[in-house]
Amino acid sequence: MRLFTREWGSGDREAVLVHGAMSDSRNWRTVGPALAERGYHVVAVDLRGHGHSPRAGEYTAELLAQDVVETVPAHPELVMGHSLGGLALSLAIERLAPARAIYVDPAFSGPALTWWQLLLAPAFLRNLTRASAARIAKKNPRWDPADVAIEVETFAAFDPAVIPVLITPGSLRAPESMHVPSLVVLADNSQLVKPALADRLRVAGFEVRIVEGTGHTVARDDFHGFMRALDGWI
Repeated sequence: MRLFTREWGSGDREAVLVHGAMSDSRNWRTVGPALAERGYHVVAVDLRGHGHSPRAGEYTAELLAQDVVETVPAHPELVMGHSLGGLALSLAIERLAPARAIYVDPAFSGPALTWWQLLLAPAFLRNLTRASAARIAKKNPRWDPADVAIEVETFAAFDPAVIPVLITPGSLRAPESMHVPSLVVLADNSQLVKPALADRLRVAGFEVRIVEGTGHTVARDDFHGFMRALDGWI
C-alpha cells in the first residue's frame, strides 16, 4: 500500500519518520523541521489505518512494514520510528537498508496483561480514542496545545481494526540482532522496553539512551531533551 506522506526540507540526505499507534505524521511536527535544518529531506508517513492513509481489510506488523518499504526512498541515511512505528521499522530495516536507525520508545514488547485485561483492552483503547482535548491535556501537561489538538484529530482518524496488532501476544517483539547502527531512545520508566530488554538490546549492539522525566511520547514531552539524546546520530 502506498501511504500518505508529509515532507520537510530539500537537503541531499534522506530521513524517514514513522509515527506510533493512533497518531500520524504530524507527531513529527517539531522533529521534521529540526532535521530539515540539518540538511535532510524528511519523509514522514501515515501508517495504514492512520491519518490520511487508507484503511485496510487486514492489519499486521509485517504489513505495516511492507507499506513503509513501498512508500519511502530506498537506502535513506536515517530512519526513525516511534512506538508501533519503531516496530514497523525494525521489520523493514533489512529492505530499507538505511545508514542509521533510531527507535523511539519502540513497541518491542507490551505491558504484561492478564487474560481478563486482554479481553478488556480493545474497549479501553477504543474509549481512549474518544478522549476530549481537556482530558488529553490533563494527561499530558507538558504538551504544546497544538499537539493536543492534533491528538484529537488523529484519534478520530484512527481505524480501531488496528487494535489487535497492539494486543495480540507475539505481535510486539524486539529484533534479535542489529542490522545497521541503531540507537534506542527510551521514555523514563518505559513500559515497552523494560530494563532487561534494554540490556539485551545493548548486548546485541544497540545504543540505549533514556530521556529523563518523559513519558511514551518523548519528543512531545521534552523536545529539547529528545534532540540532545540524538547527539552523534543525526
